Amino acid sequence: MADDSCLFCRIIAGELPTDRVAETNAALAFRDISPQAPMHVLVIPKTHQPTLAELAEADPEAALEVLRLAREVAEQEGVGAGYRLVANNGAGAQQSVFHAHVHVLGGREFTWPPG
Repeated sequence: MADDSCLFCRIIAGELPTDRVAETNAALAFRDISPQAPMHVLVIPKTHQPTLAELAEADPEAALEVLRLAREVAEQEGVGAGYRLVANNGAGAQQSVFHAHVHVLGGREFTWPPG
């Protein structure tokens, strides 16, 4: 189910341009417009759920496909040996687009704990 007011649903529908990196039947990967690392790609399910937690509950296969595609993107982008996945769930975690997604970040050293 798509949400016409959702930025990511509009990207999936092809209404908004984006730099697509990879795609499967259930997920789409594209470059973040405000990268926080040399390699920063978003991976989103093609079905609309507000958070990754809600996606996992409603459609576990789609959640798994997001993670599979994230690994594929990391390998494809040359950071498969070390990358970070970030999923902000809810406004309190700084989620700004309420369509489930993960950030795949790589190409630099990361510190712990994250901000």
